[in-house]
Amino acid sequence: MIFSDWLKRFIFILLIVVSLFVSLFVFGMRHKEQSGNLVSTVTGPVVGEYPMMSVPSFASSPQQVTTQKKSLEQKILQQTAVKEKSVSPTPAKIKPVYGGYVTTAAFAIYKPRYQVVAVNPTNYGDRYSTDVNGNPVNNQAIIVLHETSNSASSAINFFKNTNNDENVQASYHALIALDGRVIYLVPPDKRAFGAGNSVFDGGNGVETVQTNPNLPPSVNNFAYHVSLETPPDAWGKENITGHSGYTDAQYNSLAWLIAQSQVPDDRITTHKAVDRSGRKVDPLSFDFDKFFNLLHRFRTLA
Repeated sequence: MIFSDWLKRFIFILLIVVSLFVSLFVFGMRHKEQSGNLVSTVTGPVVGEYPMMSVPSFASSPQQVTTQKKSLEQKILQQTAVKEKSVSPTPAKIKPVYGGYVTTAAFAIYKPRYQVVAVNPTNYGDRYSTDVNGNPVNNQAIIVLHETSNSASSAINFFKNTNNDENVQASYHALIALDGRVIYLVPPDKRAFGAGNSVFDGGNGVETVQTNPNLPPSVNNFAYHVSLETPPDAWGKENITGHSGYTDAQYNSLAWLIAQSQVPDDRITTHKAVDRSGRKVDPLSFDFDKFFNLLHRFRTLA
């Protein structure tokens, strides 16, 4: 075989090898680019599209908890500490009602935005297993609906403050903003200070628990407090009997949040209904028919 034939074969093989290396290099760069895009989409801001943020103390069955949720909850626990009250609390879980509700396809489709805000530990505490007299308490959970007196940001700023005066301390477990955003404030296994002098009068009779000898009994020990941001036409106003009402997004997000619980319809109440001070009238202009229609779309009896 003459030299020119060997040279042609050598050049041909060399071209094949070079083409192979070029192809592998291009594939590797594209794969790296795709991997980088994947990481950037997973790592997002605190306010984002719906990770499952269930209400553990009220859940009917364990729901899949994402890594993002765990990290958010750990962040809250690291940033907040439980304040010791005059009566040392014994950690207790409220008694849920099991085997009742399951969420629906409509619930799975609706994905509200959410935000987690750390509340100052002076504004919430532990749930108690006994009252001030040492009597055991194990009430079934209730949900108390509220509204803010001003904007959502105003309420959040207040909850972030250190309030050593027990007559001033206040908080909700969650707050629904005008745009439907779900703002998680106090972990559900903790006792938010949502209602002072309060009683729930339901199918089990009159229910209230005194956990502090210096304060009236309240429903806080077995309540999950959810508030709606009041509309702008009612911001800062007192002694009003109504306002323009809440947004559709608020009703949807409220129903979506409560659909994750096992709290029955007849144990969902309002701040006005449980209050015994005679001063609380919230939530004003609340449409219960609209709310329950949405709630029944998002959950159903098993």
